[in-house]
Amino acid sequence: MITRVTNLFVLKNGFEAGLVIYALALGGAIRGLEYLEQYPGGFGWTLLVACLLTVLIAGASLVDGVRFRRARRQEPQRFARVVSRARR
Repeated sequence: MITRVTNLFVLKNGFEAGLVIYALALGGAIRGLEYLEQYPGGFGWTLLVACLLTVLIAGASLVDGVRFRRARRQEPQRFARVVSRARR
């Protein structure tokens, strides 16, 4: 039963990852705009850019995780190739 519940929180394809990235981007943009209102000037813009770059980094890791999971499931040789590329 626990494995069924935990499978709900696993991203299985790129579409699901895209939805999560969209939600993160929306939240990051809203938070960045709030920082811009609270701290007008250069510091506010710096915090806005930091919020948006954080979403880019998290999105890239989500997409890589989905690709890694798919490669592991499809072919063991391809999985080994992806792992060797990641270790470089």
